[in-house]
Amino acid sequence: MTGCSATERLNRAATAKGQTQAGVLLPPLPDDLRRQEPHAPVVEGQPVISILARERQALDRANARQGRTVTFYDDLIKKYGSRP
Repeated sequence: MTGCSATERLNRAATAKGQTQAGVLLPPLPDDLRRQEPHAPVVEGQPVISILARERQALDRANARQGRTVTFYDDLIKKYGSRP
């Protein structure tokens, strides 16, 4: 009986060690979060105010993407624990 118990303990220890060494498989970062937002195109003859308005829209999109990145990261921390 003692041999079986020792074998079971060794198997459990080996399994735990393997899981620890394997680490955590993180989900991939959504492609949208890697994208860079281009500046609004400057079209000769257009009023500066319209160029500024498009540039502000681009900034809004970039800020929204940055917010989604933070949310994604915070979700990872909740699921897998804090950083060391």
